[in-house]
Amino acid sequence: MGTPLAERIRPKSLDDVVGQKHLIGEDMPLRRIIQSGHIPNMIFYGPSGVGKTTIARIIARCTDMELHKLNGTSASISDIKEIIAQTGTFGGMNGILLYLDEIQYLNKKQQQSLLEYIEDGSITLIASTTENPYFYVYNAIISRCTMFEFKPVPAQEIENAARRAFQFMADELGRKLQLSSGVIEHISGGCGGDVRKAMNTVELCLLSAQDDGKSLKVTMDTANALTQRSNMRYDRDGDEHYDILSALQKSIRGSDPDAAVHYVARLCEAGDIISLSRRLLVIASEDIGLAYPMAAVIVKSCVDSAMQLGLPEARIPLAEAAILLATSPKSNSAIMAVDMAAEDIRSGKAVSIPRNLQNKHFDGDDAQVKGQHYLYPHSFENHWVKQQYLPDELVGRTYYEYGDNKTEQTAKAYWDKIKK
Repeated sequence: MGTPLAERIRPKSLDDVVGQKHLIGEDMPLRRIIQSGHIPNMIFYGPSGVGKTTIARIIARCTDMELHKLNGTSASISDIKEIIAQTGTFGGMNGILLYLDEIQYLNKKQQQSLLEYIEDGSITLIASTTENPYFYVYNAIISRCTMFEFKPVPAQEIENAARRAFQFMADELGRKLQLSSGVIEHISGGCGGDVRKAMNTVELCLLSAQDDGKSLKVTMDTANALTQRSNMRYDRDGDEHYDILSALQKSIRGSDPDAAVHYVARLCEAGDIISLSRRLLVIASEDIGLAYPMAAVIVKSCVDSAMQLGLPEARIPLAEAAILLATSPKSNSAIMAVDMAAEDIRSGKAVSIPRNLQNKHFDGDDAQVKGQHYLYPHSFENHWVKQQYLPDELVGRTYYEYGDNKTEQTAKAYWDKIKK
């Protein structure tokens, strides 16, 4: 039994595949394509262990195409040419299906070597990637392929696969099976939607089970020990990292403290309090902003505490910061103002500095108006006097619009009264 359990019980038909019902369920698009027998070039993208390779193999079996598999981490142009050389041979008479796993690791030249052959139909390409293909696969390949997104498999669907895997392996070992209550549910819920990971856990549970020579007993303690932290899908340099940070910010922006704490917990469980802290500091200014300016100060204090404490205690002040931000009034007036100003600067609309604001007090002979003529606001009533501050090219331009929250509206009322 040197072959992993996940490989030994890999599904042979679409009906046996766990998950991906949005693609291969009854009357769904990918199922209809496979049943038609006319397979286009495709890119499967999604997390590991959710059926990409399995479905590619089923496609090859259903169409009698000769399946060749390459992995982007190790494949070379010579490997690709060797497969292409088989087109038109007896072995490739029904067509050649190239399954290219982790295509994002191929460089541009390697990917381009495929273009001619997938375009003229010499080979059919099914590429898979765990990353966003629009970021990692070259446009020339993308334009010739149909995209299909694979999603993490729901725990309820994994339960059937785990139950089947337990029985399959117990039969192989010639033992009866004794599972403590909740073992299957625990494994299925703790694999993060990764069927392969669930199968590996099942295998480990049985290999470490209590064996009296007649039966194998798997306890909850064993299942718990072998599934700990296995539901964490996180790669600091990959899409999942940015997806979690994005979800955190959007949850806080949407004033949902429960969702905010959920994503804080995920980042803390992954040990990434630096990315979490930086994002919380950004949110305090970008999304809460002038509606509650003290939020930035409080979040900075929470972040400082977290950095001094370290994990696991760091999770407490960071959760406090996230809840504060989620339940605070919101305003994006500051970021909108500075972005509009930056756009004017980039487009060359502002060059000069008004003479009254310049840091010099002597005019050259060519100056038409002599003197700086700066008015010191503190010398006037209410510490304000009307004068030009924007460059000549932008006089009258408005960047900042007061937010519709109590703090900014109070400031607006104050300045409306003084300036009018």
